Amino acid sequence: MARDRATVRDVAAATGLSIATVSRVLNGQANVAPHTRELVLAAVGRLGDQAPRPRAEQAAGAVFVRCPYLLTDYFGLIVSSVAETIDLHGRQMILNAGEAAQPAETLGALPGRSGIAGAILILPPEEPSVLVRLRDRAFPFVVVDPRTPPAKDMAAVSAAHFAGGRAVMAHLVGLGHRRVGIIGGPVEWLAAEARLAGYTAALAGAGVLPAPELIRAVVEPNTRNGHRAAAELLDLPERPTALVAFNDKMAVGAMWAAAERGLSIPGDLSIAGFDDIDVSRATTPALTTVRQPLQEMGRTAVTLLMRILGRQAVEALHVSLGAELVVRGSTGPVPPVPLVSH
Repeated sequence: MARDRATVRDVAAATGLSIATVSRVLNGQANVAPHTRELVLAAVGRLGDQAPRPRAEQAAGAVFVRCPYLLTDYFGLIVSSVAETIDLHGRQMILNAGEAAQPAETLGALPGRSGIAGAILILPPEEPSVLVRLRDRAFPFVVVDPRTPPAKDMAAVSAAHFAGGRAVMAHLVGLGHRRVGIIGGPVEWLAAEARLAGYTAALAGAGVLPAPELIRAVVEPNTRNGHRAAAELLDLPERPTALVAFNDKMAVGAMWAAAERGLSIPGDLSIAGFDDIDVSRATTPALTTVRQPLQEMGRTAVTLLMRILGRQAVEALHVSLGAELVVRGSTGPVPPVPLVSH
């Protein structure tokens, strides 16, 4: 049965504001404090399609959104939430997406383009110096999931990669695993570095230092490369009892490698991923993973950009959103050591 639409009263209840105040925001009236407007728009975003739709405000300048990747799974969720939140603020979005856009020298021209107020840059492939030059030209932008550590005065939103990596490895350690293969992401990526640090921190807590032969760094974190890295690890003379992958796609590739070797999951081998995209629920068994708040990352980035455009004080330029461990059927107790007959 279809769910009833939310009302202005529901938004008021969710924010603790009066119905009159909520109505002023939804009607696009100007006599509302910026913080109050953000509070109402955030509540509308959480209520989703069931919420009353605000009338578009007369806002100057579009938001340029650059995501030079295929808009599936991970990136599609972020961009969708960015688009919805930009619309809530009454601004237009100019989208620059697709892998063909990666080599384009796009950012340097942004400050000179008319009609663009600011930008959302999702995992930008550009060198850090390009972002620094854009900042030095006083062009407002927010980086989502930065590839490299952002400058102190550069706005950025990411997930808690270190905490997520530590949580999933602590889960495996708690199941008795000590020999864990790590299929990591590109070594120059901030997320890969932080997750690896989280993995090793959890192992160190159990008195284990990860053996170098159990770590693989993958340049392009996709299913095919996850399969290749897992095959190498599973063909070691002493194979690992568990594998943890940089993302869910590589974890699926690891599952394929395990199946090719007749290994049952999780009886013979535990496997965990990261991201909690749709594929993590489509495997057999379903994949233990770390859920990133992808849509919230997009919403937060737009909210941060709007505060910057509105010249509001921003106390936290680097926002890290919590990641949640999701335990499913692909992880289990460490397999018993087989008895040796004499």
